[in-house]
Amino acid sequence: MGVTTTGVDVGDTAPDFDLPTNGGGRVSSAALKGKSYAIYFYPKADTSGCTVQAQGVQAALAQFVKAGVTVIGVSPDPVKRLDAFAKKFGLTFPLAADEAQTLAGAYGTWVEKSMYGKKYMGMERSTFLVGADGKVKAVWRKVKPADHADLLLAAVKDL
Repeated sequence: MGVTTTGVDVGDTAPDFDLPTNGGGRVSSAALKGKSYAIYFYPKADTSGCTVQAQGVQAALAQFVKAGVTVIGVSPDPVKRLDAFAKKFGLTFPLAADEAQTLAGAYGTWVEKSMYGKKYMGMERSTFLVGADGKVKAVWRKVKPADHADLLLAAVKDL
């Protein structure tokens, strides 16, 4: 069980992706070309921290839309679980299923974790702001769920 690469950092070109989302849709870097977006990685839908984080994004969604920024949540959950999560909490932004952790690996958010002395691979709660030029403008690793939306909103204002 090895740790993934360090992933992307500020100034890097954001990795390409095409993933299924809740509601039967898809989200892709090709469709977002020329637009700014924030992509955030979270460990598991419908858990306490992930719910707080998603609700914060939802509460600030109008401000993100006004700033011209699409927000995408990414987890290793299957689409069916994302559908239930979105419905339960009224989430209207895309939640992408990265079941093979391909995008998480590219961003360096699929990492070795440890709990009660056991090591396992899991999602690091991280957020990346990508500009219309496709370059990463800001990176937050090990984000606190309650602070996430405010950090992102402050950075979006600088785009």
